[in-house]
Amino acid sequence: MSQSHDLQLHITQLEEIRAILNSMKNLAFMEIHKLSRYQSMQSQAVVNIENAAMDFLDFYPNLPIDPGSAKHIYILVGAERGFCGDFNESLIITIADKSHSGIIAIGSRLGNRLSSENSPPAIAVISGANIAEEVPAVLTELINTINSLKEMNNPTAIGQAEIRLTVVYHGNISGCITLRQILPPFPLQQQRKPSYGYPPLINLDAGEFYSDLVHHYLFAVLHEILYISLMAENHSRLQHLEGAVKHLDDESVNLHRKIQMFRQEEITEEIEVILLNSENP
Repeated sequence: MSQSHDLQLHITQLEEIRAILNSMKNLAFMEIHKLSRYQSMQSQAVVNIENAAMDFLDFYPNLPIDPGSAKHIYILVGAERGFCGDFNESLIITIADKSHSGIIAIGSRLGNRLSSENSPPAIAVISGANIAEEVPAVLTELINTINSLKEMNNPTAIGQAEIRLTVVYHGNISGCITLRQILPPFPLQQQRKPSYGYPPLINLDAGEFYSDLVHHYLFAVLHEILYISLMAENHSRLQHLEGAVKHLDDESVNLHRKIQMFRQEEITEEIEVILLNSENP
């Protein structure tokens, strides 16, 4: 088999790989557009809850409890699939020098990485979402895990900072890693001028209302974070796949050039053979 024929087979294989990578790239692009709509609506819901909480706490500033010596748990939101570079590793590096009482890992790849040598083990590993439609299932499992940790530490109302929760995740615009404290949920009021002159009219006890509000906020903000992280993951995957497709295109061009060179050499050799045969009948 000639060298040019071998190279042509290699080019055919590269084209098949390119088609697969290009399909994956298109799927990531479509997922980003879908997630951007979901995330925008969820972020607005979070803002509305935060504004309502701030207005409420203007008149009930003593309800939030200082976390003090509560156990500090980090939630790391990683990637479930590959083709996104150091997406998971950068999360681990971010908290490497921070003290904590445990880690909840979202993403089986991230969980495996934490289980490796010289890495802090995770107290819980939750399979991450591959697409936006899988986010609610991940969120449900995460909420159940958080509730189980709360009950093990101190079975009180969720608003009473029995544990501290900080989520570490990739932002969807700059790609930088964000550390966001979600429990205790709202910043303590410090010299904030109330937006209203009269306290809100509520039909529940203030403590019960605040506890329910925190439940709603925790559900909404985790929903938002999972969407943001999944969108950042797809952005990273899109960039890596674009680089891989470009590399395959460049490799195919180089192989085509080599085929042309080999064909010219083969044609030259055939001509030489013909000339030699004609000179020696």
